[in-house]
Amino acid sequence: MKTPFQMLSNSSKYALKAVLYLALHSNENNRILAKNISEPINVPKAYIAKLLQELSRHGIISSAKGPHGGFYLNDANRLHSLIDIVHVVDGKQHMESCLLSLEDCNEDKPCPLHKLAGPFRAKFIRNLEDTTIDELALDLKNKKAFLPL
Repeated sequence: MKTPFQMLSNSSKYALKAVLYLALHSNENNRILAKNISEPINVPKAYIAKLLQELSRHGIISSAKGPHGGFYLNDANRLHSLIDIVHVVDGKQHMESCLLSLEDCNEDKPCPLHKLAGPFRAKFIRNLEDTTIDELALDLKNKKAFLPL
């Protein structure tokens, strides 16, 4: 269950892990089935399959059907920003929603946390916009970041 203070939903976290797994282990000649991604990233098969299909439908990742089918990243996919993944999974409004889940929260009528979270949220969103899948994958390859995959 999502708490009001979570910037990323569990679905977005799962999608990010799956895309990073693909970034490290796939290419146009090495496609990976959803069931083979499920265990390493610790996400149920049906759930990750649904997320991957949605990401593929929006061109964030690539897929192919048939006996040698599966999901993969091509060079163009790797250039997508992390915010692209979050927007596909959660919608654009999720990152801008009130931390206390108040419908009327805005700059003119802020909730008690609005001014505390605003600068942090804006910087986090900017970082997601400015960071590509390939950049995070490179950090993982160079051991500048850790993800048990």
